[in-house]
Amino acid sequence: MKKRSRQTAAPEITPLIDVVFLLLIFFMTSTVFKKDELALLLNLPKTEQGEGKSTQKSTIIELSQNEVALNGKKLTLDTIENEIRSFTDKKQAIQLRVDQKVEYLRLVKILDLLKRNKLTNLELVTDLENNR
Repeated sequence: MKKRSRQTAAPEITPLIDVVFLLLIFFMTSTVFKKDELALLLNLPKTEQGEGKSTQKSTIIELSQNEVALNGKKLTLDTIENEIRSFTDKKQAIQLRVDQKVEYLRLVKILDLLKRNKLTNLELVTDLENNR
């Protein structure tokens, strides 16, 4: 008679790897990646060079042809004035994101509103061409 060799039972991990990858793909596609809280879809002007993102906390004002938003909340020009008046820190940075096709008069109204409330620390946000 032959001697039987003892074989150790090893679990098959190939299906386990498949399940792990499926779970990974599921969570990657179902997760909402949070960027800045932006309310409007803007077509920002493009520049070839620019400075990096600001590290300090800032207020974001978005201006499109028909709408204006403050920190991700859509407002009217009248209500944004009340919100801006309530700012206590006059040295805080204001990020101004303006669509390419906005009429100059709308931009001037926002800039005038900021100047009246002594908010002069402005950052004009553009889209760098070499990132596209």
